[in-house]
Parts: sequence; C-alpha cells; structure tokens
Amino acid sequence: MTDTAPSSYRVLARKYRPETFADLVGQDAMVRTLKNAFKADRIAQAFIMTGIRGTGKTTTARIIAKGMNCIGPDGQGGPTTEPCGVCEHCVAIMEGRHVDVMEMDAASHTGVQNIRDAIIETVSYCAASARYKIFIIDEVHMLSTSAFNALLKTLEEPPAHVKFIFATTEIRKVPVTVLSRCQRFDLRRIEPEVMLKLVRRLADAEGADITDDALALIVRAAEGSARDATSLLDQAISHGAGQTGADQVRAMLGLADRGRVLDLFDLILKGDAAGALTELGAQYSDGADPLAVLRDLAEITHWTSVIKITPEAADDPTIGPDERARGLAMAEALPMRVLTRMWQMLLKALEEVSAAPNAMMAAEMAVIRLTHVADLPSPEDLLRKLQNTPVPVLSPATGNRPAPSGGVTATPAQSPAAPHPSGNGGGQTLAIAADEEHALAHYPTFHHVVELIRSNRDVKLLVEVETCVQLAAYRPGRIEFVPTEDAPPDLAQRLGAALGRWTGNRWAVTLVNEGGAQTIAGIRDAEDLELKAQARQHPLVQAVIEAFPGAEILEIRTARQFVNAAAADALPEVEDEWDPFEED
Repeated sequence: MTDTAPSSYRVLARKYRPETFADLVGQDAMVRTLKNAFKADRIAQAFIMTGIRGTGKTTTARIIAKGMNCIGPDGQGGPTTEPCGVCEHCVAIMEGRHVDVMEMDAASHTGVQNIRDAIIETVSYCAASARYKIFIIDEVHMLSTSAFNALLKTLEEPPAHVKFIFATTEIRKVPVTVLSRCQRFDLRRIEPEVMLKLVRRLADAEGADITDDALALIVRAAEGSARDATSLLDQAISHGAGQTGADQVRAMLGLADRGRVLDLFDLILKGDAAGALTELGAQYSDGADPLAVLRDLAEITHWTSVIKITPEAADDPTIGPDERARGLAMAEALPMRVLTRMWQMLLKALEEVSAAPNAMMAAEMAVIRLTHVADLPSPEDLLRKLQNTPVPVLSPATGNRPAPSGGVTATPAQSPAAPHPSGNGGGQTLAIAADEEHALAHYPTFHHVVELIRSNRDVKLLVEVETCVQLAAYRPGRIEFVPTEDAPPDLAQRLGAALGRWTGNRWAVTLVNEGGAQTIAGIRDAEDLELKAQARQHPLVQAVIEAFPGAEILEIRTARQFVNAAAADALPEVEDEWDPFEED
C-alpha cells in the first residue's frame, strides 16, 4: 500500500505572482521611478503603496525588499531593480520566511503594544544576515492613533539598516504625519487592454481553451484588479472543464447576456412594461441575478451617457462591435435628461433590491416604475404645453368661481392698420402687433387677469383688484375701470406695470368716471349673502337660531363643494390587491 502525496496545486493568483519589476503590469510610472532611485542609490527610508485591491501593493513591497537585499547568484551583487530570484535572500523573501524581512498585518495588530514589540524594540538591532532589515506593514491604515504616534519617531529617523514599506487601500485614513515621512506610490487600475493581454497570456500558459468574449467578461468584472481577474480566470477554467465560453462565464458570474440587457433597456425606454417584465423574467429563469441585471442597466445608462458626450469612449476592447453600434445609436437618439432620470431611478432601485426580502419582486417593481416614467414629458415641455393651451372661461353653472360681469368679455377693436408715414417698416410694425395680440390672447377675460395676479402671489394687488376695481371695459392689453372710494391712487399704474412685467407686453390701464360694474368682492359677497338668506329660510336652521339666540351663519358649503373635497382627499382604490400573507 502506497501513500498518496497531497496535491501541490497552487491558485493562479499565487502561481503567477510577479517576482520582478518586469513582471508587474500596468504600473510603468512607479517602476520607472524605483529603477531610477535604485540606479542612483537614492533609496528612501520608507515607502507607502496605495491603490485598489489586487493591483500589486504587497507584491511590489516584496519585490522592493528582494531588490534591496539581493546579492546575486555569485553572492557579490548590490541593491538592484532586477533581483536574481535564486540567491538565498530572494528565495527566502518570496517564500515569506526571511528573518530580516518582517511582514505584519495591521488589521490583526492594531495596537501600540504590537508596534512596540514588533518594531520599536527590535529596530536598533542590525540585520541578522541581509543587507537591510525591512518592515512590511499591510493595510497600515488599520493601525490605531496611538500606534501611529509610537511609530512616528522611528519612522522619521530610522537606523541606516532599516527600511519601511507600507501598503493600504485607504490612503485618506493614514495620518499626514506618516505620509510626509514616506515616498508615496499610487498603483493605478490596470487598463482593459493590458488586462486582456495578461489573462490571455495566463490562459495560454495553462493550456486553457477560453474564448475572447469570455475573457472580456472576466476583465469587465475585475474592474482593474489583476488579482480579481486572475482568480476569476482560475474559476472560469474550472467551470468550463477545459473549454470555456462567454455563456459559461455569464452563468458563473450570475450575469445576463449583454445583448439581452440592451433589449431590456430598449423595452423600458419604449414604455413597454409587459415586454420588459417578460424579458426580465426570462433572464431570471436563465440564471441571471436580478441585482446584477439592474447593475448592468445602470452600467449601460452610464456608458451611453458618457459616449453621448465623448463618442471615443465607445472604443473599449471589452465591448463587442454589435454592442458598440447599439450604444452609439442609443446615445444619439436619447436626450440626456432621460438618461439622467433613469440613472437616478436605477440607483434607488439598487438600494431597494439589495434590502428587499425578495430581490426579483423588487426588481420587477423597479422595472414597472422605469417604464411608466419613460414617456413622461420633461418639465420644460410640460410648461411649454401649458403655456400654449388656452385657459377655459369658467361660469357659475360649473360650480367654480364665476366670471365677473360688466364688460369683462370685450372683443378686440377691428380698426384697420394705418400705413407707415415713411412708407418703410410697416410690415415690421404689423408683425410686432400680431405677436403682441397672439401673446395677449391667453387673457381673453378680466377673470384671467385676476388668476394671473393670483398665480404670481401678489396678495396686496389681488385684494386691491378684487375690492377696488369696478370694471368698465376690457380687452386683452387694455383695462378701463372706475375706482372705489378707498382705492389707492396709484392702483392703475401698479396694475399696468405688474401685468407688463409678467406677460412681457404693454398693458394700458385707464381710470374712467362712469360705467363701472360691481367689484369682484361685491359679486362674491352678494352671492354669499343670497346663500345665507336662503339658508335662513330652512326650517332646521330656523330651529337652531331659535334654540341659540344670537347664532350667526358664518360659512356655507354647497353639496358640490363637499363632493369635490371628498374626491380630493380620497385615495385611489386598488383592485385585486395581492396579500403575500393571505392564505388560500
């Protein structure tokens, strides 16, 4: 009987971890700076690496440590940016067992005592075998304030044989007193083109049969992280069992087909709620995660908005030609206000789906909302439509505010246009007059003028017009009235100025001595008095007044007013409302 040796398989992220600066991808600026510093023997006492996860912060720290301590194959080399990888120091550092290169995880050792034990009390001792004693602290932002303070003095004036290398994903959480003592390197997200070459090289090295479309999906999901891309590639190779396509990667990631997401996007923008729900349900049945579908919709909305402003953004190597063509067409056809509104609603929907007990139900409700607002007009279009719609004249028969009588509906004068004295410019004068007449046509009666004052919330002018103006004649742009005894002397001037300011046209407001009708307040008071008089004749009201001497009728509400108030307060009925807790 023979023992079977344990499997020695290593994940791709560890198997292909860069061992030299030449192996690092997408960090050319940092590599160039470090190479020049090593060449000129200007090696800093402390470095800090920052960037998103998986861009090579800890790997870079180990490469720097190897370069500082490498002695070459012959044991005579000095600090170099091209460590040999075979000397005892290079091998021990890459295997994480070098006695003079101490790696510490700040997430697990946050306190001041950890810093004192690991660094402060040992920093004065020379390196045991290597050229430099190097302290690598990962996620350094996790250290406590007291730990940072304890480290400051040592960090500012370390012994010549000591170097510090820090790595963090949250550079803003590192005190500026620490940052000022370090050389900072910002590791960039790896560009899609570079990432595609990297995953293709790794796939070929593993002998994996994986399509370019599948690699594009992996690169897009990695979001610039080399470690994420490598881990996803490892998973995809296993998922495809030697032959991996885009459909298998979508199933692995819980993604919907990009073309089908674009179809869903089109259905939503067309307002086809039934079709959009059907397509969402089909994608869900095929294994797509509802949250991932909404994320894809948000990504398409953002991508379409960006290429609408900068069309060259469509030249993304992770995007296929068909998708690129559809995106350019949508960017040209869709207004920016529609895209921004959809973006805001999708952000809200993503929060709801993440917190909902049933993600699919929340996603369906979000799609219904999106389709219902797809064809809504913009505020500008709605305002323009309202401005171009004539306001109807209300009458007492409708139960609304009555139109004042006494010459409030006069027809415009039909005088022929006089010829221009010089014989020139007459056509322009007629055109201006026609434009003014068209603009003032929105105010065919004096009642519309009163409503214009009310809509502009000039309460003082509204009260004065209703109580002090006895209308004698009216036509759009011209008002004649008899003032009451208590009317302000400048009422006509202020009324004309206000109407001109609000309409953009000149109004002639004239005082006359006779022919004035009753004021609007007088008409309103007369109707109120008539209603109260009728109410006093009711036997029930008479009985109340006899039982309570001195009682007065303060307000009368008609049956129509009660109906209108009830209709305004009532909530719409929901037919066949589904109750998830109702038992069959």
